[in-house]
Amino acid sequence: MPKSSILVAGAGGRMGKAVVAEVLRTPGAALAGGFERPGGPDIGKDIGVLAGLDAIGLNVEKDAARGLKKAAALIDFTAPAASLANAKAAAETGAAHIIGTTGFSADEEGKIAALAEKIAIVKSGNMSLGVNLLMALVEDAASALGDDYDTEITEAHHRSKVDAPSGTALMLGAAAARGRGVRLEDKAAGIDGPRSGKRKAGDIGFSVLRGGGIIGEHSVYFAGAQEVITLSHSAIDRGLFAKGAVAAAQWAIGKPPGLYSMRDVLGL
Repeated sequence: MPKSSILVAGAGGRMGKAVVAEVLRTPGAALAGGFERPGGPDIGKDIGVLAGLDAIGLNVEKDAARGLKKAAALIDFTAPAASLANAKAAAETGAAHIIGTTGFSADEEGKIAALAEKIAIVKSGNMSLGVNLLMALVEDAASALGDDYDTEITEAHHRSKVDAPSGTALMLGAAAARGRGVRLEDKAAGIDGPRSGKRKAGDIGFSVLRGGGIIGEHSVYFAGAQEVITLSHSAIDRGLFAKGAVAAAQWAIGKPPGLYSMRDVLGL
């Protein structure tokens, strides 16, 4: 198989199409195929045509089995249950698994971590260089500023996004918590649960907007009595995330088993 032969999960979805297009235009990468959930409407269609390109003679499969026989890596922006099943399938063949899916339960996170003892898994709520740089800046800012600066995270996505807050927002919250030397679970506010309502000193607040075709907007506010410091990132094209995922796949192929992040890929 080619050194960077990449299989794409959810090949008929928004991100799947973007990943397919990115693989096909990336030097050194080869497309091993793509698949959808059983019964999906795009099964049997040419993957290139689905991605808005010329026909390439590869059709969307009903599962990962055939593609994993020739893939060195699997890129996956699907749903938690599907990603967990895909991780198990990848572990059986030794393929690296790149997971951009968000919304995992604690139990699912534990199972992903266990599978990373068998294969290289790169898992990130956001694959962009800019967002990963933003996380580093948020951690530094939170470390430098005391609890008299309230921390609020806002995010906006398209109407079809299921999880809220987004995985990226939670990553930014975790970065702020690390900077303050606390656990996000103890300080998160504005999420459904007992900490919703009036903010307390030291809280890390979240606000969510869903609508239209917004790709991804994230801002972190450190609000003091006399000034507000804002760190933000705007995604203009979802190809940004596909580009990061393909870079992660090329980086992960041949790496020893382990659970990696985009900070590892980018050397941050």
